Amino acid sequence: MKEKIKAEKYLKKRKIASMIMKAMVWFCGILTVGILIYILLFILLRGIPNITMEFLFGEYNSESLSAFSSIVTTMEMIIISLVIAVPMGVFCAIYLTEYSKRGNKVVKVIRVAVDTLAGIPSIVYGLFGMILFVNLLGFRASVLSGICTVSIMILPVIISSSEEAIKSVPDTYREGSLGLGASRLRTVFKIVLPAAMPGILSGVILAIGRIVGETAALIFTSGTNIFKNPTFDLFASQRTLSIHMYMLASDGLPHSKDMAFATGAILILIVFMVNYATTKLAGKIGRMSNGK
Repeated sequence: MKEKIKAEKYLKKRKIASMIMKAMVWFCGILTVGILIYILLFILLRGIPNITMEFLFGEYNSESLSAFSSIVTTMEMIIISLVIAVPMGVFCAIYLTEYSKRGNKVVKVIRVAVDTLAGIPSIVYGLFGMILFVNLLGFRASVLSGICTVSIMILPVIISSSEEAIKSVPDTYREGSLGLGASRLRTVFKIVLPAAMPGILSGVILAIGRIVGETAALIFTSGTNIFKNPTFDLFASQRTLSIHMYMLASDGLPHSKDMAFATGAILILIVFMVNYATTKLAGKIGRMSNGK
């Protein structure tokens, strides 16, 4: 009888503890989503009413404070940085997962370096980029210096996500391909990479988010200059959208704060559109690799 009462008390305590944990999970989840929605709505509601055609595509001057030049520079920086960093990151992940031996000391050093680089503050990357690309290599404060610095910054994200995506591909895929007589290189590029592509694209999305939102490193390397109209000169000093927003927020003009919110809204919309397009692409590639 005593044992039965003891067991009932134990079950009651476990039930109460489970309910408390469940309530805490729901509370933290709702709080996090609520804060995120509040921030997004706060920026979008203050920014979108100030977005005009003149602000989007007009000539930069003290009246319009147009972001056209910064939008072009941001897109230029995203595309060229990804062209540089994605192949390097994916090939490095292929080496780490498919070709390196387990317990290899070099691989351990590479993984420690990647993890360390992922945690370094962006302003340190900015100082490094300023010393190497701006001063030593003579690129000056330019879009090219910013692209090289940002490419190094996003490498750890792409390597880590690609490595995890390639690891998640079942070994039966490799064994089936090798059993049919395909070479190891062909197996990697024709079987493993297509299957891992959705995970790799998730890393690319994170990298794009870091490029779009980067400010500290680019102030040191790309500079804060802005032209009246967009230019594609990689050796010119130009500001991205995030720097444009920072400069407007600290400017003394009466309408600069409103224009800063408009720039923030454009940044959020660009990230939304890029994420949506990449997610759709990842889904399509996933379905193709599954033969659907």
